This record gives sequence, C-alpha cells and structure tokens, in this order.
Amino acid sequence: MEKVILSRLDVLSHPGRMSVFRLLMRRYPDAVPAGEVARALEIKPSTLSVYLSALSAAGLVSQRREGTSLLYTARTQAAGEIMDFLFNDCCRGRPDACVSLSGASEKGMPAMSDRNYNVLFICTGNSARSIFAETLLRAEAGDRFDVYSAGTRPQSELNPFALEVLEAKGHDISGLRAKNVSEFTGPDAPVMDFVFTVCNQAANEECPAWDGQPISAHWGMPDPVKAEGTDAQKSLAFQQAYGALRNRILAFTALPLETLDRISLQKAVDDIARDAGADDKDEVSA
Repeated sequence: MEKVILSRLDVLSHPGRMSVFRLLMRRYPDAVPAGEVARALEIKPSTLSVYLSALSAAGLVSQRREGTSLLYTARTQAAGEIMDFLFNDCCRGRPDACVSLSGASEKGMPAMSDRNYNVLFICTGNSARSIFAETLLRAEAGDRFDVYSAGTRPQSELNPFALEVLEAKGHDISGLRAKNVSEFTGPDAPVMDFVFTVCNQAANEECPAWDGQPISAHWGMPDPVKAEGTDAQKSLAFQQAYGALRNRILAFTALPLETLDRISLQKAVDDIARDAGADDKDEVSA
C-alpha cells in the first residue's frame, strides 16, 4: 500500500495534475467531460489528456465513456487512503498531531448539535437556481435553518422568470437580492454549516476554504437562464429547475441531522445529488 500512496503523492505533486484533481473533487459526485475540465482550467486538450492518464493510472480518478465523450470522476476513497497513510502511518499514533483527523476517519466525527444551521447556496449569477434553493429551504424548514445564497459573479438583478415562478408558488420575494460570495467570507460573516454549489461553473472555480469546515456538496443542474425559445418555453425551464431543486431540498430537510455523524452526513448530501440528478435529468434539461 505504501508504494501506491507514494505514487499518488508523486502524481499530485505536479500543479497541473493537482488542479485537475481539485476540480473533480469539487464536482463530486459528477462525472465531468474532459472538454469541460479543459475549458474550466484553460488547459490544452493534449496536456489534459496526459494529466488525466496519470491520475487514472494512480487510481485517483475513474473514467467512463458516454457516447463520444470521456467522463471523469474523483475517487474520494483514494483521497481518504492518502489521508489515512499520512495521519495514521506517518504520525505513528501521536495524539497531538493525529487524533482529530485519524479519529474522524475511523469512527466518524461527532453528530451535529440540535440547533439552527447556516446554509449557503452558491451559483455564478445568483439570479435563479441559488435563489430558488434559498427560498425553498427557508419555506420548507426555515425554523431549522438560516439560509443564504450568493454568486461568484452575481447579476445586478434577479432573473424575471425566476421571480415570476416564485411569486406564482406563493413565495415572498421582497427580501431577495443578488449577492457576491465575498459577503460571506469576512470576519463578521456567519459561519456556515453547509455550502452547496448548484451550478457547474461555480463549482469549477477555485474558492478559499470556508471557516468552520462546513459540509459541502455539489448539486449541479442545467441553467434555465440559457433556455431558448418563446417566453412560455423559457418559463417552463424555470419551472422545471424549481421542481428539481425542490426535490433536493425535501430530501435534505428529511435527513436526521442531529443523529448523523459528519462522515455519514457528507455521504447523504452527496447521495442527494447523485439520486436526484438521475431522477430529474430529463425533467430539468432545457
């Protein structure tokens, strides 16, 4: 096993290969087309092919074909094995250096306490999908969560089709606005318990680590803003996005947060993305 871990560390020591692995980890559990990775990281396809080949050979990513595209997924188990090696084997049981991480790996970190949780939904423009998610979670379980949304490059105004859908569903839209994610990274910002990206472009971007080590997941879905056609067809795309996000929110609010340890909870929110993505793939396509 030591040879395998050393091989993986050698592969990840290259900045380019590490950037690819980081992106795939942020997009987990998505299977991401190689072309999208190349565009997001501004890497030549031939160079990316070399990086992905090395990552695959080291067991850090898995590959599958869908039509003419090759799709790649980060192998989280491989990342965990690296951490186990570094903190269990190399530390030789030193509790001052290893107990928090190695204990979490073996036994699961403590369950969350019974309190309100801070949740942030991130998209690029913060004009539709993340606004839907914020509004839905507040409506479904606002007594358990303090909910926020933000964009990495927020629009100046919320999308009118998104507002139309929310009003038609009976939601109060008076307090909604587009916000930059920087509002939630300062010293006075609330410490997040959960951070969800709901668009691929936002997940592809490098962001600093969040204070408080929140549970994070990627709930990517098609962008209704890109829907073409008549106003009725565009409105339908927003209705479908709203419905797909509502499925995810209902699954999230049904989780027994107070009884799940953090590792189990991380798996649960990842599974929501995987299961809901399979169920609503046709529904949300625009």
